[in-house]
Parts: sequence; C-alpha cells; structure tokens
Amino acid sequence: MTTPLIAGMAVAAAAYAGRYGIQAWQAFKTRSPTASLRRFYEGGFQPVMTRREAALILGIRESTPSDKVKEAHRRVMVANHPDAGGSHYLASKINEAKDMLLGKAKSGGSAF
Repeated sequence: MTTPLIAGMAVAAAAYAGRYGIQAWQAFKTRSPTASLRRFYEGGFQPVMTRREAALILGIRESTPSDKVKEAHRRVMVANHPDAGGSHYLASKINEAKDMLLGKAKSGGSAF
C-alpha cells in the first residue's frame, strides 16, 4: 500500500523540480547579459583625455579628493600593471587619468 504512495510523491516531486528548473532557465535567458558584469569603463579612448574620461577609467567621480584618486589609481594599476601581465598602453592611460584628475596633465597626451 505504501509503494503507490511513495511513487506518487516521487512523481510529484519530480514535476515540481522540473517546473522550477524551467522557470529558472527562462528567467536566466531573459536577463540582460551585461547587467551584472559591466562594472568598468567600456569604450575607446578619446584623442585628448577629459576629466570625465579620466574619472570613468579610475571608476570614481570627477570631484573626488586627491587621496581617493590615488587610492583608485593604485587599485586599478595593480590589476593592469605591465609587470603582472597587463598592457603598457592601459597602464599609460591609467597614469594619464590620475595625472588629469590631480591637475598634473601634460598637453602631449599618452605616450602611445
């Protein structure tokens, strides 16, 4: 007598699990692929760096105090330093962004 009851409960559990799996898959398919992954500046660089672009590169606001600019520069540079496998071009742009926000910008732009 208990065997049909256990079999019925197993079928019901499998049906609920399948329903949950289908709903989760549909929710996964409809979400935006870049919604949770886009945290950093995604774009080409302008010929002459602006304060806005510099702030986007470092992930801070344009009006951030100089100690926070240096902190952000260090954080981004650690992740992109050429000695750690990063790009020389990106390192020069990160340094240029720091100089721009600290008021040490050179008129020549990037070395590349």
